[in-house]
Amino acid sequence: MNSSKERNPVLLVHGINDTGAVFHRMAPYLTQRGWSVYDLDLMPSNGDLSLDQLGQQVASSIATTFAPEQPFDLVGFSMGGIVSRYYVQCLGGINRVQRLITIASPHHGTWIAYLSERLGCVQMRPDSAFLQQLNQEAVMLERLNFTSIWTPFDLMIVPANSSQMQVGQNVQVPVLTHAGMITDAMSLEVVVEALSEPLKQNRQFGHSHNYQKSLQYDSNT
Repeated sequence: MNSSKERNPVLLVHGINDTGAVFHRMAPYLTQRGWSVYDLDLMPSNGDLSLDQLGQQVASSIATTFAPEQPFDLVGFSMGGIVSRYYVQCLGGINRVQRLITIASPHHGTWIAYLSERLGCVQMRPDSAFLQQLNQEAVMLERLNFTSIWTPFDLMIVPANSSQMQVGQNVQVPVLTHAGMITDAMSLEVVVEALSEPLKQNRQFGHSHNYQKSLQYDSNT
């Protein structure tokens, strides 16, 4: 694991109908291991605003939180992962973010989004114009350390493998609930591993692997 001197500050971006308080377990978990951790409250987070508008809120928070030349790492949960990708891919974040981690994010949409007509939800539907454009440009994520953490048991991301990407690393954890993905010990350890990974430049191919240590951890879902 890299030393604390080499660790970037980390910004946590929450999902729909949540606030930064949802990281009540992850934030102290990372802090205890030497990271400087920040979060923000997207407002409103109920889907009324478009994901690009929420991305602008992330950009504004970053501008007031970090020095202009400060590199940092970004962790986005669920909708927050898509908002984080928008910041990285469309708002210049690719030049500052060194590690991007998404957790249970609907990269290819979720059928659950059809339950709401709110704009942010419409953008998270499978094959939405927003996601199509974002995914067409996803190859740029190979320029940084990109990790997508997902569970096959996710009932909010339907189908669950929508959380997988063709770039970067896809790490499967056997967590039983969507919300548990940011509290379960298995997920938290994968986040630590991804934040500790040495920076890799010009990675050409993504790869996938499963994370199977379920017998060693309590499931807090």
